Amino acid sequence: MSLSVAVAGASGYAGGELLRLLSAHPDLEVTTVTAFQNAGQSLISQQPHLRSLAHLELGPTDAKTLSGHDVVFLALPHGKSGEVTAALAAGTLVVDCGADHRLTSEADWAAFYGGDYFGAWDYGLPELVLANGGTQRENLRGSKRVAVPGCNVTAITLALAPGIRSGLIEGEDIVAVLAVGPSGAGKSLRTDLLASELLGSASAYQVGGVHRHNPEIRQNLLAAGGGVVSVSFTPVLVPMSRGILATSTAKLKPGVTETQLRNAWQSAYADEPFVHVLPAGQFPRTADVLGANTALIGLAVDEAAGRLVVVSAIDNLVKGTAGAAIQAANIALGLPETTALPTDGVAP
Repeated sequence: MSLSVAVAGASGYAGGELLRLLSAHPDLEVTTVTAFQNAGQSLISQQPHLRSLAHLELGPTDAKTLSGHDVVFLALPHGKSGEVTAALAAGTLVVDCGADHRLTSEADWAAFYGGDYFGAWDYGLPELVLANGGTQRENLRGSKRVAVPGCNVTAITLALAPGIRSGLIEGEDIVAVLAVGPSGAGKSLRTDLLASELLGSASAYQVGGVHRHNPEIRQNLLAAGGGVVSVSFTPVLVPMSRGILATSTAKLKPGVTETQLRNAWQSAYADEPFVHVLPAGQFPRTADVLGANTALIGLAVDEAAGRLVVVSAIDNLVKGTAGAAIQAANIALGLPETTALPTDGVAP
């Protein structure tokens, strides 16, 4: 029997991607979709590519509408999901794609987000390697409350966590520069996201350590075994609708070889269905993961600088958001982890 599903924020990009993937899920049936400004409209008027869900109408985003389902996915701006989750039944699996339940530190929340702090949930990055030798996957089994990572966070964490846990790289002086598609900013109208502003241009934003994903990256690398972690992270908006290409570098510990590094990454991800380490000399493109729940990773050593260089690519709407949410839900529900999640991208 299928489990009933509600998706809040169904008129946005993340909500639409959740619905696209859920429409092919054999065990989860979307019965309710909600929105804020678009409540009362048909789903198909806001998501015209979702033909199989054309019968659904957007309801209001409130606890009453979301209650009574087996699974609730939230794809809402920060501060909005926390307002409704407290009223949902303890037995309902709630998966939040927003930021409200990611951070374990209330001080970090106050510094980077502000407003009410709603507490941390089980963190929805199954492949995160932990200092104790396990992965975050174990903490998701049977969970009823899951917080999905930020998309930039996923790209950087998967790129560097094996090196932190293995003790091959320094946790201090990590630098990451990310090329990011504008769909990560959502559907809200903004001048800097207009095609006339984006096309033919690239621009850095949230420069100088102020991006809200900063504390979450540090949180993950500390969980992987970093004694002290410092990260300088700069996202760059580029003219592609979706995708993240992250170039992350870290200081090598003395005497570390490229063979040791490659062995550490391959060992960490050998059994992971969605994280693939590329052969030596190969590096991913965002085009290679378009539409897939796959993260691709390429490694190199800059011997002159004494640094490791890791290039990682994900689709910010799939592995970075909606795919991660469904992957975590599958684990929490005891379903096969890969159910309804594509590993193959779309080309050209």
